[in-house]
Amino acid sequence: MRKCLALAVLLTFTFCLAQPVFSQTSDDLKTIREEINSLKEGQTAIQKDLQEIKKLLASRPAPAAQTAEFKEAVLNIGDDPFKGDKNAKLTLVEFSDFQCPFCAKHVRETFTKIDEEYVKTGKIKYVFMDFPLESLHPNAFKAAEAANCAGEQGKYWEMHDILFANNKALSPKDLTKHAEAIGLDMPKFQECLDSGKNAAEIRKDMAEGMGAGVKGTPTSFLGLTGPDGSKIKVTKILRGAIPYSNFKEAIEGVISPKK
Repeated sequence: MRKCLALAVLLTFTFCLAQPVFSQTSDDLKTIREEINSLKEGQTAIQKDLQEIKKLLASRPAPAAQTAEFKEAVLNIGDDPFKGDKNAKLTLVEFSDFQCPFCAKHVRETFTKIDEEYVKTGKIKYVFMDFPLESLHPNAFKAAEAANCAGEQGKYWEMHDILFANNKALSPKDLTKHAEAIGLDMPKFQECLDSGKNAAEIRKDMAEGMGAGVKGTPTSFLGLTGPDGSKIKVTKILRGAIPYSNFKEAIEGVISPKK
């Protein structure tokens, strides 16, 4: 039992801290210490999460054989929220957690640049998939549900942005305030949130991420868009809150490959 718990703690620690230690600032190190403290209180929840994901993985087909760059991997994106040209030949899929501090850092420092240069210009399609870890971030799963509920009213990205901008304020009361701030129909939003109707879709995203090799958040997959837009053939995986230059190099390498 102790070995199982120790393994679960190690796996969860890996999930959220996917970037190199040498690149972390003092603020990042402070955040890591806070994450470690929360781990001490979450062993039982960790085990529950792993069991849930294990069940979901057992119900899905085995993934295709993968190379180091995941060149043969196929990622199912279904009808997950996206930005940009739905028919773009290149798709960037991000697995993320609304309460993860490194995910918020990625949104602030990197995604805004990706959005301006590649998404808004129609060069790539960007897809967001949920990967909350309740054991480490107790408010992350409900925050993901809130984003999906906002999406039912056509305001997914407004909620996405306000959640990341306030990712230390994601309690149930905070979610209600955020919904009011973006002008949602509150009775409909609250009914949706209380019902848990989007929980299955979120766990489906988590299972897809696990099957594709997600080991931390944020994790992004770059690949060629399938004919009907519901799948991508992955060519590159980018782990952690890495600099924009890494994404630019990867994207340009597909758009304009060197001969």
